[in-house]
Amino acid sequence: MSLINYASREINCKLVYYGPGLGGKTTNLEYIYEKVAPTAKGKLISLATETERTLFFDFLPVDLGTIRGFKTRFHLYTVPGQVYYNASRKLILKGVDGVVFVADSQLERMEANLESMQNLYDNMAQHGYDLTRMPFVIQYNKRDLPNAAPIQELQDALNPGWPVEDPARQRTTPDPDRPGVRQVEGTWIERTPWFEGVAVQGVGVFDTLRAISKKVLKALG
Repeated sequence: MSLINYASREINCKLVYYGPGLGGKTTNLEYIYEKVAPTAKGKLISLATETERTLFFDFLPVDLGTIRGFKTRFHLYTVPGQVYYNASRKLILKGVDGVVFVADSQLERMEANLESMQNLYDNMAQHGYDLTRMPFVIQYNKRDLPNAAPIQELQDALNPGWPVEDPARQRTTPDPDRPGVRQVEGTWIERTPWFEGVAVQGVGVFDTLRAISKKVLKALG
């Protein structure tokens, strides 16, 4: 989890972008890196496989404030999309503070999305993490394509929600702090926040990043 550097007065947090191969994880990070001020970011490191790249860089956002006098530095990672790189996926998830799942909205990629989401839950569980209890958001990427699946179909498949048993959170009106909590056919469920994206154009990229960053900061606070 997050590491504190007392010398620099920084809290270091790890964000991992997960999802199927060629779904837009790398495009998200490349767009963020391009837009972050040079003085606020580290070097972009790329580890190439045969089919795609694993990226890493760190940056210090200037608009998210401090926690008890400490600035927060975010370290952003992507994971290889292909299943046969699962050892690398699992290693990159170690010590994660927040996860972004980048889904490919194309209808023919639904099976790959489902496989990758199940793999995420499995790998998190092996580290002893509960994805339903930590900062987690979903981005439905490639919304500009003509073969993009309807959002409701993607939600039903990838973000069906999990039961909410705490009566204090079972509210008939939306809770502004937990907007994903709803009553569906008599059962209280919570869906993780989600965003539509067209990463190659930057659409939804920073909305997704701000959402996961704020959830991580709230968890730290």
